[in-house]
Amino acid sequence: MKHNFVPALSSKMKRLLFLFGCFLLVFSTFHSLQAQAARGTKIGYIDMEYILEKTPNYQQAISQIEQKAQRWKQEIEEKEAEIKRQKDNLKTEQILLTKELIDEKEEEIAILEAELYDYRQKRFGPNGDFFVQKAVLIKPIQDQVFTIVQDIAETRKYDFVFDKASDLTMLFAAKRFDISDLVVRQITRADKREQMSKKQLEQLQKEEYKEDIEDANPALAERRRMLEQRKAERDKLMEDRKLAAEQKKKEQEEARQKLIDERNSKKTGTVSDKKDSEVSDKKNESEPKNTSEAKPSNDDREEKLKAAEEAKKKNLEERQRQIDERKKQIQEAKDKLQKEREEKLKQRQNNNPNEN
Repeated sequence: MKHNFVPALSSKMKRLLFLFGCFLLVFSTFHSLQAQAARGTKIGYIDMEYILEKTPNYQQAISQIEQKAQRWKQEIEEKEAEIKRQKDNLKTEQILLTKELIDEKEEEIAILEAELYDYRQKRFGPNGDFFVQKAVLIKPIQDQVFTIVQDIAETRKYDFVFDKASDLTMLFAAKRFDISDLVVRQITRADKREQMSKKQLEQLQKEEYKEDIEDANPALAERRRMLEQRKAERDKLMEDRKLAAEQKKKEQEEARQKLIDERNSKKTGTVSDKKDSEVSDKKNESEPKNTSEAKPSNDDREEKLKAAEEAKKKNLEERQRQIDERKKQIQEAKDKLQKEREEKLKQRQNNNPNEN
């Protein structure tokens, strides 16, 4: 009985272990699927044309191939011009040539046209030098882009990354799923690292770390952007206030200086003097011009000199008269002000007789 019981127990344990293993497998698979469903499928896309346009190495490569293409186009144009010239010559000389010569020249033109066709296919055909060399120059850059896209996809857990510039038709793509700028940034970082010292590399790594944190956390990036915007607005406001205060101070100083100048001119009477001198100077300037234009004789000159002296004398007298009148007006104003003060003082004394 003991010999028969042991084999039966071992087979039962095996069955239990098998069922337990199946249960664990199903549970783990279900758990992973549930986690995947909870996380959701993460999709991104790039625009290869946009990335290549932003890559300096691509621009250099395109510039090189464009220079070659321009030279090839010039050679094709020269061959076409030569064929056209020979056709025109044949058309002009056809009456004078024999049939054998005409056939010979037409054969030469046909050979040139065939050579032109072969040359055009060699340079710009589907397998021509232009497309082959362009592919050779661009391939390292494309490989770099593909490597960076793979790194980003693995680091950020993207399930799919599509190329918007490929044959794949994308009817709509939200901008938030576009990682093209991120790829361009990674390429720029790689180019900068090759030209930097150790200290500069450490600084660049710190900046890259901040950028990566902001990329991983859009809310933090938005908050940082808002803070920088507020700081810029605050700095601009402070600068505007400072400029306004300086402008106001300048205007006040100018007004104060103008008021001081007016007071000084009223005390000395230089305002009217300046005006009179300006009038007399203008008259004196105009008189010689008139005399020079008329080209008078000696007697006329003497008469005009006398007239000028008399006019100058009259101007001086008029100027003195204006000064006297001005002084008289100032004195009358002072007397009037003094009289008003005395009257006010008497009136105050009459109103308050007890104070005396």
